[in-house]
Amino acid sequence: MRHAKVLAYTLGAAIIAAAALTADTGYAQQPYGPNDAPNMYKFNYGWAKLPDRRKFGAVVGVDMDRDGKSVWAFDRCESATDCSKSTLDPIMKFDETGKLVKSFGGGMINYSHGLHVDKDNNIWVSDGRAMNNGKGHTVMKFNQDGKLLMTLGKPGVAGATQDTFSEPSDIYVTPDGSIFVADGHGGPQSNHRMVKFDKDGKFIKEWGKKGDGPGEFNVPHSIAMDSRGRLFVADRSNNRIQIFDQDGKYLAQMRQFGSPSGLFIDKKDMLCVADNSPDERNPPYRSGIRCGSTHDGIVRSFILESVEVNGVEAVAVDDAGNIFGGYTNTLNLRKWSPKNTQASR
Repeated sequence: MRHAKVLAYTLGAAIIAAAALTADTGYAQQPYGPNDAPNMYKFNYGWAKLPDRRKFGAVVGVDMDRDGKSVWAFDRCESATDCSKSTLDPIMKFDETGKLVKSFGGGMINYSHGLHVDKDNNIWVSDGRAMNNGKGHTVMKFNQDGKLLMTLGKPGVAGATQDTFSEPSDIYVTPDGSIFVADGHGGPQSNHRMVKFDKDGKFIKEWGKKGDGPGEFNVPHSIAMDSRGRLFVADRSNNRIQIFDQDGKYLAQMRQFGSPSGLFIDKKDMLCVADNSPDERNPPYRSGIRCGSTHDGIVRSFILESVEVNGVEAVAVDDAGNIFGGYTNTLNLRKWSPKNTQASR
């Protein structure tokens, strides 16, 4: 009997270990096909409200204010391409009703891209291109009133050194103040690396190069972090999410969320991924927003993109479970609400 108990315990431990390994490598058994998970959300028509005559440009960055209900958006100044010839404010804050309550950054940005709100409610954005005007290839930190607090990178200078970027795509600041930059958007001079700085902007380390192996990238496009402190990087043109510890050690990858452009992980470790890729680039995955758990990697909901194909680039989720998507083709900020209180939970 004692040997039977030991055997049972050993088998049980092995099963648990195997399950943990499956979750950590991102290969949990998927109950749905690539496009078959149920849509647990309903679309809210006309949610975001802009002042008269102001229109959205491509909304490439979306994140939540620390109040858990206000939304920050980063657009391209009524354009699908850039803000280089505009004085409109590309950084905008909307309250829970969709009313624009704050904006800033006019005349400071060329190519709007990543947006992140840190634990102290500072707003971080990346400017991904230089246009012979002394701007671009930078990451900037603002306070809530639009005061510039820090600039990383050399404005207008593309490079791959400790103090330069080339086409930085996104930023994430951890609770201890460490700053991570996904550096590279796929252009001719683009980098394909992750860069880590301390809270004062001092270079610590970098990792990655162009490729498709573990720890290599082909357009590192977005960053998120789960409750365990793991960094999730949208390796967009490799059609996968790569997972690292904060020292850059490769841990796992996930392909079941499609071709990732935008990532968001909420307080309950629900991962939502904006897939705006052309269907033919990553068949049979279709564009839309997939949500699931970082713990087991299972995709539990899929918002199939029926409003616009290949358009949703950025995603965020508020404390009530509402999902916000930034669009780069029809130039909009959109909202979906849970169909019931248990949606995606």
